[in-house]
Amino acid sequence: MMQYAFTLQPNHGRKTKKSPIAETKDKDNESKEPLKIGDRSTSDVVVRIRTHEGRDEWIYCHSHIIVKKSKYFADRLSENWPTCQILDSRNCVEVHCEERDFDYQITVLRFFYAQSDVTVTDLCNVANAIGILRVAFELGCPQIISTCVGYLEAVPWEESEEEEILKTIPKMGSQAEQVLARLQPVNRGTVVKIFVSAIRFATSSPECEMKDLKTSAQEQIEYMLTEDDDAPLLTADDEVKSEVRDCVNGLLARFVNVLESVDEEMKMGLFEAHLSDLSWAFQIVAKLEIWGDFVDTWVEASAKIVRVAEVAFLLTGVAKLKVLEVTAKVLETVAYGSVVLPSVKRLHLVKVWLAFVRLVKSSVDDSVAVSDDSVVVSDDDNGGGGGDVAVKSDDEVWQTLEGAFVLMILALPSSDQAEILTEWLENKQIRYPDLTEAFEVWCYRSKVAKRRLGLLDGDSRKTNGV
Repeated sequence: MMQYAFTLQPNHGRKTKKSPIAETKDKDNESKEPLKIGDRSTSDVVVRIRTHEGRDEWIYCHSHIIVKKSKYFADRLSENWPTCQILDSRNCVEVHCEERDFDYQITVLRFFYAQSDVTVTDLCNVANAIGILRVAFELGCPQIISTCVGYLEAVPWEESEEEEILKTIPKMGSQAEQVLARLQPVNRGTVVKIFVSAIRFATSSPECEMKDLKTSAQEQIEYMLTEDDDAPLLTADDEVKSEVRDCVNGLLARFVNVLESVDEEMKMGLFEAHLSDLSWAFQIVAKLEIWGDFVDTWVEASAKIVRVAEVAFLLTGVAKLKVLEVTAKVLETVAYGSVVLPSVKRLHLVKVWLAFVRLVKSSVDDSVAVSDDSVVVSDDDNGGGGGDVAVKSDDEVWQTLEGAFVLMILALPSSDQAEILTEWLENKQIRYPDLTEAFEVWCYRSKVAKRRLGLLDGDSRKTNGV
């Protein structure tokens, strides 16, 4: 913020001068030669620009020019405001400003002497326009303010420039509020419309060339629903949830159709694309807690998915990982009871996916070439066509799968647990998933079952008076 200081010097018997504004008319009748800033011989006022850091510059100016362009100078050089006479009886106005605005102060003074009004060409760039606008606002220069505002409202901003605008413009009130038009919040109806359009596109099946656009839409949908330092842009109501559910169900239906014809080479690309979309879609339905239809469809289609996945010569390592990612999310949802399934379906889910996960993990462990953050799975080792396929090693997926299997097994009837644990103990791939915890709990429960249930039965008889 600029500060301005003025001092009234004693007259010491000198004749009182006309005020600069009163002399303006006389000046206009003088030589038609354009006056220049800094011309001491023709100047009648000194603008002294100073900073707290010690910069100090005296600019020789002409009062009839600066009072026309600036309300601030018009007020300070009027008969109603005391000024300090220095240097050959010239009036002096001191301007105290921040260091960052020092050069802009001089620039604005130079603009006063231009033969035409300031244009956007004179501003050069956003940073200059912001600095000039700050000074013009403090000096009360409507034409310069209008040009700066029009320029800033129309041009793109860098992130750092946007932050500076947010610090500067709100202090200026209605004169500059149009600059902030692009940053204003919009009403909920507008947000819902763009969200619905985005979710429909994000769950559609566009051409491969539009993959990047689709990925961007998916990222922004997730951002709109995420609470971070700010509240979510959109709080989902029944209408929004219904739209999301319909879009995801449509994606799932197309995925099931792809499974039916995946033996065609063209369909394998669709299979992988749908897996990627489904991995993202599950995160969305999980945020909205509408994952029931997704889980049901995945459970029903599990056998088909595994059958396709086992056709290894058609399946890349990346697709295998996507299958595991979605399966891990579904199993974890069921394991923690977020979606409740009958024991028959849970048993089916465990049996189908336990065998596949064990097979893939064993294949990865046997054929990886370890690097810092990835593993390479040979297509030849997995029955695929030549070349190596890079597969990102994701320990979190393996841990999620293992933990979900343990919880789901322990929630099954004890006889079903025994069947699964027996098969695990006899399998060569006993290392993963490690079902030791489930085995220990099963052993304990089975050993004490008669005693514990007997006590409960006895308590029940006493309660019933038997």
